[in-house]
Amino acid sequence: MARPLEGYRVLDLTNVLAGPYCTYHLALMGAEVIKVEQPGKGDLARQLGSDPDLNESGLGTSYLAQNAGKLSVEIDLKDPAGKAAFLELVSGADVVVENFRPGVMKRLGLDAERLRALRPALVYCAISGFGQEGPLSARPAYDQIIQGLSGMMSITGTPETAPLRAGYPVADSVGGLMAAMAVCAALAAQPGTAERPGATIDVSMLEASMSVMGWAVSNYLGGGVVPQPMGNDNFTAAPSGTFATRDGWLNIAANRQVQFETLCEVLGRPELVTDARFATREARKQNREQLSRELHEALVARDSATWEDLLNPRGVPAARILSVPEALELEQVRARGFVTELEFPGGGPRPVRVIGNGVQLDGEGLAPRSRPPLLGEHNHLLPEYADLPETVR
Repeated sequence: MARPLEGYRVLDLTNVLAGPYCTYHLALMGAEVIKVEQPGKGDLARQLGSDPDLNESGLGTSYLAQNAGKLSVEIDLKDPAGKAAFLELVSGADVVVENFRPGVMKRLGLDAERLRALRPALVYCAISGFGQEGPLSARPAYDQIIQGLSGMMSITGTPETAPLRAGYPVADSVGGLMAAMAVCAALAAQPGTAERPGATIDVSMLEASMSVMGWAVSNYLGGGVVPQPMGNDNFTAAPSGTFATRDGWLNIAANRQVQFETLCEVLGRPELVTDARFATREARKQNREQLSRELHEALVARDSATWEDLLNPRGVPAARILSVPEALELEQVRARGFVTELEFPGGGPRPVRVIGNGVQLDGEGLAPRSRPPLLGEHNHLLPEYADLPETVR
C-alpha cells in the first residue's frame, strides 16, 4: 500500500525523543528518513534504556523505540568535508528536522536561510524547548522542565501529592507530534511541484504542551478558574473517575445523566438517582466525595472485569486500570497489529518489538517497514563516499 509521504526525503538531525518521535511518524507515513548522526556516537538515545548491554552496543531500548524504518549516515557537521556531504544531501531533500539549541545550526552555517537558498522548496523544522526566540530560548530544556513550566505538573496528582510529573515524557512526545503535523501541512502546499514554497517551522515544546492542556487552560482564560489537582477525578462531571472494586481499580465515566441513572440501576442503588445531593450534574460535582463513598459500597461486591462486562453493554463507559504489559496483551490491541516484530539490528537472539501510532490507512496499520538502523549503516548513500575523509564516517 502506498503511504501519503512516499517520495519525500527527510534528513533527521535530531536526538533522544522529541525530534526522533517526529521523524518516526513521518517514516510511518511513508517518508524516507535519513538519520544524520555524529560519527562514532550517534543519537544519544542509543545509550539510553533499561538494558545496560544494549546501551553499551549503541542499541538502547530508547533508541529502538522510535527509529525503526529509518536509515543512518555518519556526518561530522563541523568538518568541511562533512558539511559538504550534508549540503549535497540537502540538495535532494524535502525536509530537514533538527532539535539543537537555538543558534547551533546558524553557527554551523547550516541554518534555515542557508539551506533554503540551496533548496527553496525545503521544509526546515526546528524543535526546541521554548522556541527560537524569546527570553528563555537559550535555556536547556528536558521533558520534566517543560512539564513543570507549562503548569502540567501543578494539576497532576491530588491536592496532597501535587505537583507530579506524568509517568512518561509527554512534553517531548507532544512536541514531536506537533512538529510532524506541521511538516505534513507544509508538504501539503502544492505537493510534488517545483513551485512548492517550502517553510521554516519553529516548534516550542512549552507552547505545544500548554496547547494540549486545552480545557484546563481555557477554564482559566475564559472563566477565570485556576485549575487545581483533582487526582483521578474528571472536573467536568461526576461520577467520572477511579473507583475501588473487589480486586483492584475501575475507571467509570458516567458523564451524562442517562449514564448516571443506568449506573445506579446496575449497581442496585436506584435511590441515588432521586437523592437531592446527586439528582443533577452540578449537584453531583458539588457532592463528589459523598457520591464516591456510596458507589464504593456497591462496587466492592464484584471484581473489575465483571463490572466492565455489566456496564459497557448498557452504555456506561467502564474499564480496568492495567499495567503496560497487560495493556499490550489486550485482544483489541493485538487484533489491530499495533505491535510489530522486526529483525534485531545486526542480528540477535530475539526480534525488536516496536509500536505503531494507532492509525490505520485504508484498513492497514502504519507499522514500520524496516528495523532500526545500525550507526552509519547507510553511509554508502553519502555522495562520493569513498573520497570523503574519515571524519565524515
